[in-house]
Amino acid sequence: MAQKQVLIIDDEPDIRELLEITLGRMQIDTHSAANVNQAKQLLAQHTYDLCLTDMRLPDGNGLEIVEFIQQHQPQLPVAVITAHGSIDTAIESMKAGAFDFISKPVDLATLRKLVNTAIESSQLAPQPLPTVTPIIGDSKAIQDLIRSIEKLARSQAPVYISGESGSGKELVAHSIHDLGPRSSNPFVAVNCGAIPRELMESEFFGHKKGSFTGAHQDKIGLFQAAEGGTLFFDEVADLPLDMQVKLLRAIQEKSVRPVGAAEELAIDVRILCATHKNLEIEVKEGRFRQDLFYRLNVIQLAVAPLRERREDIPLLTQHLLNKLAAEINLPAPKLSTSAQQLLHSYHFPGNVRELENILERAFTLCESNTIHSHDLQLRDTPNDQPEKTYSHPGKTTSRSNAGAVDYPARCAEYPSLDDYLQDVEKEILCNALEKARWNKTLAAKHLGISFRSLRYRLQKLGLDDE
Repeated sequence: MAQKQVLIIDDEPDIRELLEITLGRMQIDTHSAANVNQAKQLLAQHTYDLCLTDMRLPDGNGLEIVEFIQQHQPQLPVAVITAHGSIDTAIESMKAGAFDFISKPVDLATLRKLVNTAIESSQLAPQPLPTVTPIIGDSKAIQDLIRSIEKLARSQAPVYISGESGSGKELVAHSIHDLGPRSSNPFVAVNCGAIPRELMESEFFGHKKGSFTGAHQDKIGLFQAAEGGTLFFDEVADLPLDMQVKLLRAIQEKSVRPVGAAEELAIDVRILCATHKNLEIEVKEGRFRQDLFYRLNVIQLAVAPLRERREDIPLLTQHLLNKLAAEINLPAPKLSTSAQQLLHSYHFPGNVRELENILERAFTLCESNTIHSHDLQLRDTPNDQPEKTYSHPGKTTSRSNAGAVDYPARCAEYPSLDDYLQDVEKEILCNALEKARWNKTLAAKHLGISFRSLRYRLQKLGLDDE
């Protein structure tokens, strides 16, 4: 295997020597340049696996090097060396296309990690999006998005993914991770709005045993759990201001201090974030720190809502129906022409997530292997929906007063409402089957649902004996 080569650009001989010795011990050959002109000559004469450049040079700056490489050798990763605390300069270089940055004084352990990741990135062959996180669509918006994902996967720059709720922002984040050099390491996603405020610091940074009441043992935080991989902050706009300050420091310093710990721990994670809110408006309203916004918004990637790419609806529909059918080993149903037209004209305020919910409901309730327009149960507004009654053995419940039902006390015994409702559904189905002497057709009739719907629910809950 050919020995790797790295170009070092710095006007300080001591820094060049330190970098040459460190990379030499990693079995990497180096060439050195003291200014922009020498660097351009070497780039024209040799092929490199990585370029390390200082930002301040006698005849220019590192930003000029980054732009030159982006124009002539876009596959070559560039890492910039900045003065301690010059975060704005580092952000500008990453927006211009730099792979990553490292601050002076150079930490050798951090440098070695950066070099290994960058060289691995330079050797990545172009590949299609992985099937485990498919992004479905032939529209221009989706094809542009896929090209952006493939390009951003090779960088370490923070990416801010914007888009409406349900449009697939986490899918995009996962795809960026899967196509990059960190794909073999963890992808950790956290919903910032789902963590209780008093537990946030412990969840993000970890804690030491005895640091507070209930801390019975050491706990690693999300940053440590994502070490070497990617940390995705979903709904980042929901972070309280005091936590935003701590997050900003962790990202800038590339280190965290667990609650109750005396020393900080170095971290190596790539940061991706998303929110359905407009972060610029949140900054103007004083609900989101401007400095954190600039740090996260190095590269912005917008995910188009489904109503702006209606040509993708047929592909998405077929993919989702195949997925639903495969889960319970049933043939995938077809959509009637009227159902297809109805979906195409619907505005989808909940985007792809809403489409999936609509299709799952229709798949469950349709009487045949064809989904008709009435099976979709689409309405323009909630007020258009007629009141429905649901018949259960010995009980009829009206939708209009369903919200007034008191949940049994045992609901508190379950880890989540979904687990509780699943258990209740199992109980209802088992009671109906027992009363019908396990005649499924009769049980479905008693429950007021189709036989297909009953079979789907039994298989989904693991109650089907066939």
